[in-house]
Amino acid sequence: MTTEQSAAPGYTPESEHEISLLDIVNFLQSTWKTLSAASIVGAALGLAGWFFLGTYSAQLTLLNSGAMELVSWRTIQKSLPSLASQIVEDQKAPEGAQDQFIKMEDPDWWPKNITPTYALTKADTKDMASISKDLDSASTTILNLNIEASGPSKQAALQNVQAAAAFIRTGGAYLQIKNLLNGMQVQTISEVAQLQKKMTDTQIELDYQQKRAQSLEELHKRFPSTASVTQQVVDPKDSGAKYLPLTTQIIAVNNDINASKEALERQQKSLAQLTLTQAFWEQAAPLADKTYDGLALTKQLLAIEQGMRAKSPKDDANATAFFDDLHFALAQIQARFTNELEVNTAPVAKKRGMLKATAGGLFAAFFLMLLVLLGQRVWQTVKSGAAK
Repeated sequence: MTTEQSAAPGYTPESEHEISLLDIVNFLQSTWKTLSAASIVGAALGLAGWFFLGTYSAQLTLLNSGAMELVSWRTIQKSLPSLASQIVEDQKAPEGAQDQFIKMEDPDWWPKNITPTYALTKADTKDMASISKDLDSASTTILNLNIEASGPSKQAALQNVQAAAAFIRTGGAYLQIKNLLNGMQVQTISEVAQLQKKMTDTQIELDYQQKRAQSLEELHKRFPSTASVTQQVVDPKDSGAKYLPLTTQIIAVNNDINASKEALERQQKSLAQLTLTQAFWEQAAPLADKTYDGLALTKQLLAIEQGMRAKSPKDDANATAFFDDLHFALAQIQARFTNELEVNTAPVAKKRGMLKATAGGLFAAFFLMLLVLLGQRVWQTVKSGAAK
């Protein structure tokens, strides 16, 4: 720096290091070819990386014909990750689907890759709210489930999306069967003891009623009366009931005996149904521990139900009612996750992200080269300043 420069008006030490707009223009003018070449190379590398390392994305649609609505889908969606984790831990994932089940262990995978399509959107519901309140239920109706899965190849992506769709059906059926079996177990544990106590209490009361009837019969023989039966409605247990005609008291106590016998018979039938429930659960529970395929498990449980029905007496209406209810529950689960939740169209797979990868490579190379050139320019300036 010369003496004349330091004495120039408006000169400050910092002004020596200021960069003017002209400096920027000159810099770009002298380096645009280098920056352009670097950008082209970066775009080519990004495109090559996409071609060799890019993943395929496959999509599949499950048509929902009444299998589930919003609440039931949310419930299943929260339970499926835990089931997937259990399948991976037990190494029972279908062949070739191990990696996909590892992905499905993550609860965040489900909202990102499974998109329900509703009969009415929030905007539709808001626009039609003044027309009918019944549209609230339609807004929770799911028309289909759009499933997306990725893979390193087209075949792998298709296999993964099909595995996810199959898991929704088999896993959903399995979860509902487990709920059914757990309910049976709780029912047999909690209700059997309670029912047996009720039967004991009813039997004790019946014994007292029969003794009371016998005593009234003996009194009637000792004090026969030709008086007509009173039409007055009086509770036989009321303190004034003992002054009613003996015939009326005999009729009342016999009515109580019949009611107790009917209650005891109903309780015995309920206990018999619980015995059948326990017998079915003892055969079904081990099967539920061996497979996580709910649809295959449903077929096995239906076979157990048919076998038990065949061994039951044909004239046992109580057992027939139990087997009919059980068959209906199992058949409903089977239909819900087969006929009512089916693949709508064939899955399609595409390799996405070409523009993103190309643009990413272009900008990365551009800014990297820009930093290098700026670094060189700064280094030259520092060297020249040091030389002076």
